Formats: sequence, C-alpha cells, structure tokens
Amino acid sequence: MKAFLLDAVTTQIVSSVYSQTEILSKQVYLVTRLDEDDKKRQQRQPQEVVTTEVGHLTALVFCRPTPANIDYLGRELSSPRFRHYHIYFSSVLSTGLLRLLAEHDRWERVASVQEYFADFVPINPDLWTLQSTAHSLVLTTAAGTSWAPKYAAQYERQLQGLQSMLLAMKRQPTCIRYAGHSACAEELAQDLHEAILADDIFHFRGAVENNMHNMHNMHNMHTTTMNTTTTMNTTNTNTATNGGLVVLILDRRDDPVTPLLSQWTYQAMVHELLGLNNHRVVLKGAPNLEDNAELNEVVLSATQDAFFAKHLHSNFGELGEAIQFLLRDYQTQSAQHSSATQNFASLEEMQAFMEKFPQIRSQSYTVSKHVAILSELARLVETCSLLDVSQLEQELATSDDHSNHWRQLMEKLASPSIKVPDKLRLGLLYALRYETVGNLHMVQSAMSKGGVPQDWIQLLPILLRYAGKQARGPGLFGHYEHFSSKPNGLVLSKLMTKSFFLSNVVLLPSGGGADNIYAQHVPLVMETVQAVTKGKLSTRTHPIVPGSCRRPNLTAAAASTLIPSEVLIFMVGGITYEEGTKIHEFNVSNGSGGGGGGSGTTTTTTNSSSGHANSSAASLEPWQSNVQGKQHVVLAGSTVHNSTSFLDELRATSL
Repeated sequence: MKAFLLDAVTTQIVSSVYSQTEILSKQVYLVTRLDEDDKKRQQRQPQEVVTTEVGHLTALVFCRPTPANIDYLGRELSSPRFRHYHIYFSSVLSTGLLRLLAEHDRWERVASVQEYFADFVPINPDLWTLQSTAHSLVLTTAAGTSWAPKYAAQYERQLQGLQSMLLAMKRQPTCIRYAGHSACAEELAQDLHEAILADDIFHFRGAVENNMHNMHNMHNMHTTTMNTTTTMNTTNTNTATNGGLVVLILDRRDDPVTPLLSQWTYQAMVHELLGLNNHRVVLKGAPNLEDNAELNEVVLSATQDAFFAKHLHSNFGELGEAIQFLLRDYQTQSAQHSSATQNFASLEEMQAFMEKFPQIRSQSYTVSKHVAILSELARLVETCSLLDVSQLEQELATSDDHSNHWRQLMEKLASPSIKVPDKLRLGLLYALRYETVGNLHMVQSAMSKGGVPQDWIQLLPILLRYAGKQARGPGLFGHYEHFSSKPNGLVLSKLMTKSFFLSNVVLLPSGGGADNIYAQHVPLVMETVQAVTKGKLSTRTHPIVPGSCRRPNLTAAAASTLIPSEVLIFMVGGITYEEGTKIHEFNVSNGSGGGGGGSGTTTTTTNSSSGHANSSAASLEPWQSNVQGKQHVVLAGSTVHNSTSFLDELRATSL
C-alpha cells in the first residue's frame, strides 16, 4: 500500500495521464500535496496529536527539483509519517539539493532518489506544454533588459522543462536552432547547449552512430508512479532523413495572429469558448444543464475518453456527424439491453446482463457529456455570431484587401450582435495586418463606440509594441522569409488545411471545398516546419547555436541543409491547439503518426545516504507500428493559449 505525494506542477502532470481510478488500481490509497501538507503541519498547534495513522504506508514522492520542494521534504522527513520514501524528481537534481535532502534524512527513511524525466504535460502525443501560465509573454520582452532578473524563475522553468523533454526522449540534438531576432530564444538555446555540454547524462550511447528512432509517446504512462510514453524502435535506413533531432526554439511574438482567431476543431474550440484546463471543462451555468449536476464539470482526456481521442482534431461539422452516430449506437445498444431484461432464461444470462451494465452506464455518460458540450458550443456559435466573425478573421489573417476589410470591420464594430470580446479581437487583427497603412485611431474610436472598454482598447498599442512589424520576426503574412530559397509552387495558405463546410449551427455536416472560408489560415509555425524538414530553413532567420552541431567537420551552412528525422519545436510564450492540430496533420500525412520521440524515460537512482548513483530506463510498452525513414515533429511551449489567456498575458507585459 502506497501514498502519493506531489507538488502543484506534478499534480497537473499526473492528472493529465491518470484518473483517480487508475491510481487506486496501483494500490495508491492516499494522494496529497507536499505544500498543502506542509501548511497544515505549520498551522498545527504543538499540543495537537495527529490521529491519522499512515505509518504502514510507503510514500512515493514525485516533485520538481526546486529549493522550495526540498524544504517541504525536509520538514516531512524531520517528522516522518510514512515507513519509507521513494523520491522521484521530474528533472535534473543538483548535487547541492541532493546533499541538503540527505542532511534532512536523519531517520534514514528515504529508500531511493530517482530522476524521472517528465517535467512537462503531454496534452497530446505530439503537443507538450509546461503549463507555465504566469508571465509567459513577459519572458520574451524582458530578455536582454535590466528587468530580466525579475523573471529568472520563469526562465529557469523553461530551461528545465526543455532539458526534461530531451531526456525523456533520450535524444541529444544534432543541432540547436533559434529565432534569430528573439533575445529570449537565443539565450534559451545557448543555455540549453551549455547544459548538454556540462552534463554527461545527455550523451546517450550510440545515439549518433546508430541513429536509432525510438519514437516516444508521452501520452500514455504506465509505471509505478507515472508512465511516460510508448516506444517505437526504428533503425533509420533512409539516407534522405539522416539529420537526427533538431531542436528549434521559437518566439510567440512572431505569430500573434493565431491565438486571436476563432477555432473550429473540437479540442481547440472547447478551449477557446469554454476553457480546457487540466483536461476539465466547466459547464456549470450553461442553459439546459441546470438540472444535471453530473455535467457541471466534465473531463475531456484522450487517455480516458476514446471518442475524444478519435475526434479531438475533428472540425465542427465532422464532430456533429460523429456525435449523431455515437447517439444512434447508444440507442441501439440500450434498446438491446432493455429487451434483454424482459426475460432471463438462465443465470448465465443474468450474469451477462450485470457484466454489461457498467459499460452501458459509462456509454450513457459519454454520450450525455459530448452532446452537452456540442450543444453549448453550437449555442455560443449562434449567440456570438461566430460564423460571421470568423469569416472576417480569416480574411484579415490571410489576405490584403484594405478597403473591403475596413468596410466589414466598421460594420462589425457597430453591430450589436457582435460581442465585445470579438470586436476587440477583430480590431487587433486589423491593426496587425494594416499597422502602417490603417487608420488605427479611427479603429480605436469605433471600438469605443461599439462598447469595448477603454482598458481593452489600450491593448491595441500594447500588441503592436509586443508583436508589431518592428518587434516580431519575418514571415507572419506569408512572405516565405524562413526558406533559404522561395519554394516552387508551395501554397502555404492551403497546406495541411482540412476543409469543411459549416451550413448549420446545431449539427454541422462535414464537406468538401478546398477554399473554405473558415479554414484559410495556417499558423506561421507550419512554414517553419516545412522549411526545416526540407533542409531549407534559412540560417539568416534561424541561426544555429555555435558548437551545437555534433557531427565532426560539419559547418553551420552544411548543418542547415540536413534533413532531420525528428524536430522538437519549443515556443517561448506559449502555443495553441490550432498549431497542435496542424502539427498532428503533418505527422499523419508524413506517415509518422502522432507519437513523440525517444526510447524511454531515463532515470538516475541515488541512495541519499551513500550517494551512490546508477542510470536505468523506465519500462515502456511498444508503439503501435514501426515506421522507417519518416520525419516526426513535436510541438511544445510554455503554455497553451486561447484568446483570453493570450490577451491576459499581453496586459501583464506592461509595454
């Protein structure tokens, strides 16, 4: 029997892959937080006696290697509640912190200390995040300034998270590249390179010579504390993709457009309109759900919901059809189940009925949950006139037509049917597109007359200072600056875009049409992905960290033309679900599936008393298939933004 002790960050990591039921199945009967336990301990009066007897339990501790957590553990170990402690740190533990931990263990209750590299949240197999929501955008503006030290803790979180991703993948990069205009991206790339050089743990044996491709899926974790990912062992025999792993560090300010757009795929749409936090969606207060307390808060997790796993990238039209099919299937099975209760001919039939009953009940909840979410999404689409709003958003993001855009914008800003947050987003998109030629003062005046609060209107100049033409890198509005040579016949505005036709607000049928007006925009990161995977990413816009090329006698110019087999993109300032969907589509179309990369999660075991350490790898399950010579991309970032969180973070920049 075990207890599971977590911190605030690792609680999110574990909850992203484990349900309470699954934790219980591992004989874990107590889950608690280190910081909360410490607070209770300090509030307790000296004469108070702890009545809860847990001394028979073994404690599994999973936390980040921070001084605060070492302090919590120190106070826990000074008056130990559990028989033994097995401590797992989610990233590299410094020698100083390890020594401090050993000094606290005067009762010798610590049985083992391990580094279990999972210092990030695997939302999807190819979409990872640090869930670092505080000051994610400020990092990019503070870098290189006198006020950068104020955000040193947030910066260190980015660096440690990125290191953990590489260690979880068991990859040492062939080269490290960064957005050349971004001081934050450059600093992070340099520090990552120095960390790799300084620690032998990054030097995986045979990684260069054999170029093994053990594709790592961080979406499913199945070890005693938590499981990182599934594995795929593949020897790459395709000489066209012999560039190993390229780490590419980007900056959110290069593409401020994507977080401001309405979304039309399931996962992204839920996050934009309802909020998707730690896989939870709050429906409390939604019309027509007042009498159903069971649906006040629901879980949308691909590891626990097969329907969501299958359709999280489906557009709104496809989703409507899929839920109709799900409902019909449930009605059929429910009818069969009801008829079976009419007459039991034997005890075996009664037993079969009882065995199937939980499955029917679970299916009923799944159907109710997705129907409720779809109904609320459809209501918001209609109430907020999002079809109309989204059409103009897409046009502003993808085309230059000033006179037409100006006319439509003025109509929308004056329209009472358009909600205030949507008016704000339209005004911001117009300002980004027509920063130098548009009458922004008149736009601000029209926004004010349309009911947009003055403090919201001030976000327009803040946005331009954050990500205007003078602040962001090249390529936002499709000038192909990322390519070392302009691609022939490449139409990025249609690349990787899954078309669909929205013809009904409640149940939207999917359909064709390559020029769909609601799916014209393709995030800037896809231009970068196309360039780097073709070996055409310009060193002018995305330099290589000096010394980071691991292959001997390889110049930076030659390294830039290598075609990588794996790409890890880390975006400082946050990513979006739209970008995650496009990366997923790239991986699927490229034949590499949706998994991550790596042969397993490296663990370093240390006895806190003896100081003896040895390295091992976590036990992992095989992946679904072996794919040779395919390129695979993983997108990671500080956090996952919707328009609300992006604008909140923009306010915090104080530009």
